[in-house]
Amino acid sequence: MGRLENKVAIVTGASRGIGQAIATAFASEGARVVIVSRKLDQLESVADEINAKYPGSVYARAAHMGESEQVEALVTWVADNLGVPDVLVNNAATNPYFGPFLDVPESAWDKTFDVNVKGYFGATRAVAKRLLDEGKSGSIINVASIYGLRG
Repeated sequence: MGRLENKVAIVTGASRGIGQAIATAFASEGARVVIVSRKLDQLESVADEINAKYPGSVYARAAHMGESEQVEALVTWVADNLGVPDVLVNNAATNPYFGPFLDVPESAWDKTFDVNVKGYFGATRAVAKRLLDEGKSGSIINVASIYGLRG
């Protein structure tokens, strides 16, 4: 217990599922955790649930990870209010199309690329810049589907 005491973590896609579980585990280890998703109401419910067990450990912030301005504003808020993040978990992802690759609408591809690739890139860059500026080490964890390994 307490392995993440005095650490600040950002967990994207944390309104449910894997992201919520990661945020809960980090809070149980003493981290201050900023949970992120597009919809604040779902995040606040998760934050309330985790904070009931680990008071004051979780902060909910809405941001669309496919929008670079929102990603930068999120990381700036975290740095200004809690300190430079020690951990980033890129977990937010989308899959707006289920079907054959040859039939994927370009709009679905654009949305997937914006969140699943550019979002991870933007968040990683924003956190890494702050870590380097402060001379701190940190951890960046990218969550991906098994489908990233095969066609």
